[in-house]
Amino acid sequence: MNIAEALAARRDPFFSFELTPPERGASIEDVHRAVELLKPYRPLFVDVTNHAADSWFEEGPDGTFNRHITRKRPGTLGLCAAIKWRHDIETVPHLLCHGFTCEETEDALIELSFLGIRNLLAVRGDQTDWRAVRPGARNEHAVDIVRQVVAMNAGHYLHRMTGASPTDFCIGVAGYPEKHFEAPSAAYDLQHLKAKVDAGAAYVITQMFFDNAVYFDFVSRCRAAGIGVPIIPGLKVVGRKGLLTNIPRHFHVDLPDALIDAVQHARGAEEAAEAGVAHALAQARGLIEGGAPGLHFFVYNDAPLAGRVLGRLGM
Repeated sequence: MNIAEALAARRDPFFSFELTPPERGASIEDVHRAVELLKPYRPLFVDVTNHAADSWFEEGPDGTFNRHITRKRPGTLGLCAAIKWRHDIETVPHLLCHGFTCEETEDALIELSFLGIRNLLAVRGDQTDWRAVRPGARNEHAVDIVRQVVAMNAGHYLHRMTGASPTDFCIGVAGYPEKHFEAPSAAYDLQHLKAKVDAGAAYVITQMFFDNAVYFDFVSRCRAAGIGVPIIPGLKVVGRKGLLTNIPRHFHVDLPDALIDAVQHARGAEEAAEAGVAHALAQARGLIEGGAPGLHFFVYNDAPLAGRVLGRLGM
């Protein structure tokens, strides 16, 4: 299924979910249980995050330091294939710039094509420079991944080959209603989003936000800038007190004071969860009533909370 075509054909709002691979060595069964819990809500797709290698230093007996590199959450492509073929749900793997060479990206695309996965999300990923230990050309920005995929869709690979088969990937990209934290201005950030769409991206999934006015303003600015593709709003249920600090630190977004107060002053875990669900439910209803094409939930390890929101929506 081509997601852009499915979006164009739909008349009713849809749901989609973002999951993350288990940590290295952990079982996949927790992911399957999360998918089973959310499956009754008929998700249009499930996207799966990708994670570049991380480094750590070990001090030797002689006082020297050795640098080790590892991927803490490998398995994105395999997990996408497992979800697609076990649960019959379309999957969307993230493809990253940083931590991967252009050749590794091409290899991943070839594997996805062999697996029958035709959709992907092109994202830059966290700034990490592995040139000293992993030489090779790499994509610097998400727009570079978009261009590489578009080239493969036309049958152009990194090395000239006779009779190369074109791929047929549908490409999504990320958008930032509150501006990417590294962008000097909202207008500058919007220019980069438009460049990704102009290069061939067919839809946008937004970073999580907690004030619907931010999303609708973002859509308005995108349309004024000539970005006409579907813009899918991203939601996260803040159902634990720890998320009040973790989300701003990792995702660089603002939380409303009312949500902070409700979760912070909750008496126990269940009351905190209910406060987060209530806020996300209000957001979901407002977005659907305002004409959003669907709702994308950043689930990660909180599938039951996303399920509560969807169950109460009654759709």
